[in-house]
Amino acid sequence: MSVSAPLNPALAEAFAPPVMEARRWLEGVTFPPDRPLLNLSQAAPVDPPPEGLRAAMADALAESDTHLYGPVLGLPALRAALAARTATIHGGAVKAEQVAITAGCNQAFCAAMATLAGPGDAVILPVPWYFNHKMWLDMSGIAAVPLPCGAGMLPDPAAAAALIGPRTRAIVLVSPNNPAGVEYPPALLAAFRDLARARGIALVLDETYRDFHAAEGAPHDLFSDPAWDEVLIHLYSFSKAYRLTGHRVGAMLANPGRLAQAEKFLDCVAICPTALGQKAALWGLAHLGDWLADERAEILARRAAIEAALGRLPGWTVEGCGAYFAWVRHPFDMGSGALAPRLVRDAGVLVLPGTMFMPQAADGARHLRIAFANADAAGIAELARRLVVFRP
Repeated sequence: MSVSAPLNPALAEAFAPPVMEARRWLEGVTFPPDRPLLNLSQAAPVDPPPEGLRAAMADALAESDTHLYGPVLGLPALRAALAARTATIHGGAVKAEQVAITAGCNQAFCAAMATLAGPGDAVILPVPWYFNHKMWLDMSGIAAVPLPCGAGMLPDPAAAAALIGPRTRAIVLVSPNNPAGVEYPPALLAAFRDLARARGIALVLDETYRDFHAAEGAPHDLFSDPAWDEVLIHLYSFSKAYRLTGHRVGAMLANPGRLAQAEKFLDCVAICPTALGQKAALWGLAHLGDWLADERAEILARRAAIEAALGRLPGWTVEGCGAYFAWVRHPFDMGSGALAPRLVRDAGVLVLPGTMFMPQAADGARHLRIAFANADAAGIAELARRLVVFRP
């Protein structure tokens, strides 16, 4: 489509939203009743919030302040509750003034980057990266410096150190990882924190999927550092925990001075997160601990099922698995960009190609991301049955 008025070249050159692109592969495809679509493309719960939370949200709709602008950095009660919850999980001290509530975790990332970097600066992203992180950096004129992952899909702090230059502003990590599912060990996260501190840059840690971590107890001890907010910017999402994806509630934890700068960005974008979503998140923090533990147990069971099912497929290799995702190497002599649409047409399976998560010159053509969180045991078994007979 042509545009007559001037167009921002950084925006024009950014790639299109991958999930929306994948949905277009469904156009014109008919799925027979005995082989319905298996949609394993997006990491979003498809079930509604639990009944108690929906009732609390209905009550909130009757409150007049639910329909008004609120504080740009979020409701004070939710900021305090998330600070307390984070301290309980990780240890250390987290204060309400170190918490900002955002309209989803993607907005938290954008706000963090707005405080850190501008055109011509650089941010290090492990590869494969979360595509929205790369998209935002591209649109902002910030160079995304790829950090290839090694054994176990883990990034190497020494390799990252070699990539830091005079315009580097941050290293971004996602754990549990999107797209690879891998959980970064506490010692690795601490090593990246120490590297960032030594080089005077930020460590941005996105823990959107923290609530589905396989390890018991704290996934790391970064918050036990009394000066954690000098180097760490922590991102979180309520969307996956309480099935609130459509209500857009995320968070950014950082130094209060940085949050004061982020407030400028947030005020110009959404002004404030929705009060309804924030009240829902607050109710969830107070009442859904046991329910969330059951959700975590179910996700871990599906993780085990997908590892077992794909591990039995000839030629397929699971290179990373955890939270909502499996990162798999496929056995076909075809790039994943062409393979993924063929899987829709010929197998009724919608997954994302690895090329959506990597630079063009990288190994993404050999990989697929399977988002298995919405597939029960029967759905995972059906996926394996379809893949074992599929031939491009």
